[in-house]
Amino acid sequence: MVDNIFLQISVLLGLTVSIAFVIRLLRQPLMIAYIIAGIIAGPLFLNVISSGHGSFDAFAELGVVLLLFVVGLSLNFSYIKKVGRVAMIAGVGQVLFTATFGWLILNALGFSGIHSLYLAVAMTFSSTIIIIKLLSDKKDLETVYGRYTIGLLLVQDLIAIFIMIMIKTTGLGDSLVTSISSLFIKGVIVASIVYFLAKVVLPPLLNRVAKSAEFLFLFTVAWCFGIASLVHWFGFGLEIGAVIAGISLGSSPYSLEISSRIKPLRDFFIVIFFIILGSQLGVANIPDIIVPGLILSAFILIGNPLILYILFRLTKFTRRNSLLIGSTAAQVSEFGFILLFTGQQAGIVSTNDITIFTMVALITIFISSYTISYNEKLYKVLKPILSIFGKDSRQQKEDKEKTYDVIVIGYHRIGWKICETLVNSKKTFAVVDYNPEVIKSLKGRGIHAYFGDVADVEFLNELPLKKAKLIISTIPEADDQITLIRHIRKENKQKPYIIGNLFHSAQVEDLYAAGADYVMMPHLLGGHWIADIVTKKPWTKRTFGTLKREQKKEMTLRFSTQQNK
Repeated sequence: MVDNIFLQISVLLGLTVSIAFVIRLLRQPLMIAYIIAGIIAGPLFLNVISSGHGSFDAFAELGVVLLLFVVGLSLNFSYIKKVGRVAMIAGVGQVLFTATFGWLILNALGFSGIHSLYLAVAMTFSSTIIIIKLLSDKKDLETVYGRYTIGLLLVQDLIAIFIMIMIKTTGLGDSLVTSISSLFIKGVIVASIVYFLAKVVLPPLLNRVAKSAEFLFLFTVAWCFGIASLVHWFGFGLEIGAVIAGISLGSSPYSLEISSRIKPLRDFFIVIFFIILGSQLGVANIPDIIVPGLILSAFILIGNPLILYILFRLTKFTRRNSLLIGSTAAQVSEFGFILLFTGQQAGIVSTNDITIFTMVALITIFISSYTISYNEKLYKVLKPILSIFGKDSRQQKEDKEKTYDVIVIGYHRIGWKICETLVNSKKTFAVVDYNPEVIKSLKGRGIHAYFGDVADVEFLNELPLKKAKLIISTIPEADDQITLIRHIRKENKQKPYIIGNLFHSAQVEDLYAAGADYVMMPHLLGGHWIADIVTKKPWTKRTFGTLKREQKKEMTLRFSTQQNK
């Protein structure tokens, strides 16, 4: 057994990376590697983490807080409204079905009331992380079934958050009425405080701190922990506070940048969280849990897709989209782990319960990763059977996604003139910039703008680059442009034209090698313009006076467009 915490982390990470290599070869989610690493590192095998268990628990809790904070950032209530009643009906219906029948199955297997209830509720949610990752890999996030799947997941997340609130606030000795009354009063107070902070205090602070990437990251982490601690002080739990902190930042123009910078930190700590969970799988208990584990796994793999298929068919979805949506939900969620983790801290959930759930997670995640990856082939196989139960009454059309003809990267110096020309054209365009004042000004004029650093691949994944016809980069850094160009060439199948920018010639060929169609060089263009004037216009005071007046007009326009209107 290793006693030093740093040596423990080194051993754990080395073990996890080794297992992850095998898992990736099998094309499985890395979460499986983390859980398996925890099993091997646990007390029954290497016993790496037993002595420092308290420290690892703290790391695990940090992972949960950061995970839920990022979930809060992505919770978009307007998106839920857009997908409408369908996602709400499907989400609530699936949760009720899985919880009810799961509870009945667990009771039939001999589990007690409170344990069966916790396990049944934990199994109702599908994995947001795994589903979105696999759909993103397939480029299916913007399809009909992809968008409604995301809507379904958002509804599940809201239900999970409500359940966690009830667990955190409902005492075992309190009456239901007392608990709900206390929950309501505390909720109103917390909501009022957070609303005031988010609407009055937060915007001017963000405008200031966003000028520095390092400061923005530090402020975001401080805001997350500060709001989480405030909510925890009112008795709601750190997890709920983390979600609220994320929601309060989700509507800001800097949310994409914040999310991209927080995710690496979240990913590290969430690895520890899943390792801790895996370490609690007791091999000695396997004979006792193998039967319930297999039965519950079969229920999740078959029951969840079936009920979602039925619910979406009842709402007039096509057989194809209904099956594709259903196929995404055939696994348990990280929320289930968090719920059981919370229950264990309260002394309600036993190690045996977590062991069963871990087994179900391993089986369902492993199999569902294949059903999601190959759901189109699965539909073709099942199509003759599905036709027996009714054909499509109508076809669904893709909703118009947000697309632009032109994306301008960088507004300062060169970009502003390009944008002013595009304003007067019939081309749709959007601007990406790292200056919060520019973003505020552009949005005030009704111009679509995104705040973030194009050197961050996570941020690039969030931008609407895939269907753009022309992308113009005016940023001066060659390395950042190479990253941008390579990403576009890899992700955009429509192969847009890309114009780069350099103030020196040293890396021109590097940009062309990365995939740029043209690299503009302002000093050369300026030289050509002056040469044209010298050769084609008379050398008179009138000529240069006209040029001077035009220049002043241009400068006035430039600076006026950077002010709020």
